[in-house]
Amino acid sequence: MRFLYEKEVRDFYCFLVLVCILQAGIMAAGGFLQIQGIRRTLVEHEKRAVSYLLEEDVSPAVAAAAWSHAEVTEEGENLLKQIGHTKESQGYLLVLVREASVPLIILSVSGAVFFTVVLLTGAGIFFQKREELYERAERIVSDYANGEFEEHLPGEKTGALYYLFGRVEQLALSLRAKSDAEGRAKDFLKNMISDISHQLKTPLAALEMYMEILAEEPSDAGTVKEFTRKSVQSLERMEQLIQSLLKIARLDTGNIVFEKRKDYVSELAAQAIGEFLERADQEGKQIITEGDPEEMVFCDLDWTREAVANLVKNALDHTDAGGIIRISWKRSPAMLRLMVEDNGCGIALKDIHHIFKRFYRSSSSKDRQGAGLGLPLAKAIIEEQGGTLSVDSRFGEGTAFQISFLNNL
Repeated sequence: MRFLYEKEVRDFYCFLVLVCILQAGIMAAGGFLQIQGIRRTLVEHEKRAVSYLLEEDVSPAVAAAAWSHAEVTEEGENLLKQIGHTKESQGYLLVLVREASVPLIILSVSGAVFFTVVLLTGAGIFFQKREELYERAERIVSDYANGEFEEHLPGEKTGALYYLFGRVEQLALSLRAKSDAEGRAKDFLKNMISDISHQLKTPLAALEMYMEILAEEPSDAGTVKEFTRKSVQSLERMEQLIQSLLKIARLDTGNIVFEKRKDYVSELAAQAIGEFLERADQEGKQIITEGDPEEMVFCDLDWTREAVANLVKNALDHTDAGGIIRISWKRSPAMLRLMVEDNGCGIALKDIHHIFKRFYRSSSSKDRQGAGLGLPLAKAIIEEQGGTLSVDSRFGEGTAFQISFLNNL
């Protein structure tokens, strides 16, 4: 009886039951009327017979006794046969049919016609609604196949058909999610190609110019040395730019699986500043680390090292000679905080809300060579591991970046 779970089918089934009940009631009423008609016919027949007997001077007692007499005599049977009133006599039966059964036949035929019309009308309405529902479902499913999801299949009711609609809706949602993901992937690829082409224009143009100069003055050792160095710098910048873009792309598309483990924070800091110690010494700057050497952090060491290194590089880029870059860490009951601070030029108030945007560079920044990818990459790496990266800065006084990881050792 699962088909009764659907309201329309249940209503139609109740309609059929009601029609059957009404038909049975009318047929029962017709049978009762037929019995009453036959009874009236017999009573009228008896009245006419008694009246005739009384007119022929038969005493009332004898006439009354005739209807209560229980015995059947041969003389009585012979008399009835002579006048044609026997069970085989059609004339006698036709009287009863004509007087009592004809109205019932008329009533039965009329009732049958009426209920046939009612059933066909009800069934027609039901199947018409079904057909409209199927046509609507077909149109919506066709829209789904064409990538249009504005209209949805009806799913607010119960029943096997609506259960099927619900399953189709789930499939449509999957198709829509896949379509949206493909659209985002296409947009991402388009934007990434646009960003790469835009960012490579400057170093490529510089490299082309350096090659022209080298071609024009191949015998000038000083010129060759200088522009060879500049060419190498342009190539290195291009490599860094492409690598950063590829890393951001992998983070955005979820293609990086972080391999978290417990490591010493001091080891993380040491690896992050290792490549910058010589540069800091050449530029007359100091890099200082402070914190408990036994403190541990749960993270992907290689990726987190790159994030911290980007913060250290940013600090060096915005700090003058004699400046200090300080890396410190401290654990609280709730989290581990790692700070990268400098006493450089700081970040202007109008820029501080934009520094984590890709390719953003302040007009007041001293770093003219940066592509504006280091801070966005650092933020993406930290946040993908469940941490946070925040900044506090005062223009002209310095900047402090804070990495926070929840205690999950």
